[in-house]
Amino acid sequence: MDDPGMVSIFQALKASGLEGFLGCPTVIYEAALVDLFENVSVRDGVLISTVAGQLVEISEEWFAESFDLPVDGLEDLSKIPKDVVFDARSIVSMSGEPVSLSGNKSQMKVEYRLLCDIMEKSISVKARSFNAITVEKFSMVTAVVCGVRMTWARVLFNILKKMVTPGSKQAKGFAIQISLLLENIPNLELGESSEFPGSKILTEKTVHRYVSLNDKGEGESSRGPHPRPAVQIRGSGIAGGSGDAVRTTEITQADVDAANRQILERMMREDRERERERRSKSRSGSFKRKRY
Repeated sequence: MDDPGMVSIFQALKASGLEGFLGCPTVIYEAALVDLFENVSVRDGVLISTVAGQLVEISEEWFAESFDLPVDGLEDLSKIPKDVVFDARSIVSMSGEPVSLSGNKSQMKVEYRLLCDIMEKSISVKARSFNAITVEKFSMVTAVVCGVRMTWARVLFNILKKMVTPGSKQAKGFAIQISLLLENIPNLELGESSEFPGSKILTEKTVHRYVSLNDKGEGESSRGPHPRPAVQIRGSGIAGGSGDAVRTTEITQADVDAANRQILERMMREDRERERERRSKSRSGSFKRKRY
């Protein structure tokens, strides 16, 4: 793929440890999922349910192991340092000025809008204004963009527990991931399977279309249309549907460190430029006052 910005966000997603969760096989067992959610409860931190009359238990440990999720780091998005969130607000900004956390995604560069969409649709699974930026949504983007080490196993499993908690406003989701867990339970009758819709899987073609539509929206209005993204990422890049998959190279810690240095250097340059501009305006104002 020839878009450096888009390539960078998928590299950041891989480095975050979310690749196994976002890139699992795209098969859904609808009847089994309905059965599980109808009968599920949480006991001592473990999801317990029945599917086709058979006992099913999903623990955080099994969940983490199944998707190779990080089990160390910050356990809550609210614990991300405020200075890191502030830095991210400038990094993702279209204008260079920190984005408002009560605004909408039109403030963000296109690649970060897509990342925001991926995190909302695949991770937080919340029913709300799709174009709005929220603190929770932006915290997830910050964790990926700034390389914050998160215990994604705990974060995601807590979201899953909210999905099955009576009275919770958390929308149901993780259909593909839960289907994979059920598939790995010996002798469990799952019923018929169906493929995840190709239109919901990111390919190079759908990414280019996303960029094109967002660019068009920017040309017509600052609040131009932002299409709902595909949200399933498979393998080492993004795959599925028609067209070629977007592949990314292996990411090393040195790559992550170099990227972080580049971001910090760019931010420092921008800060210096803003400071010079502020001083220039200040001197200009002083000169005008002296003339009068």
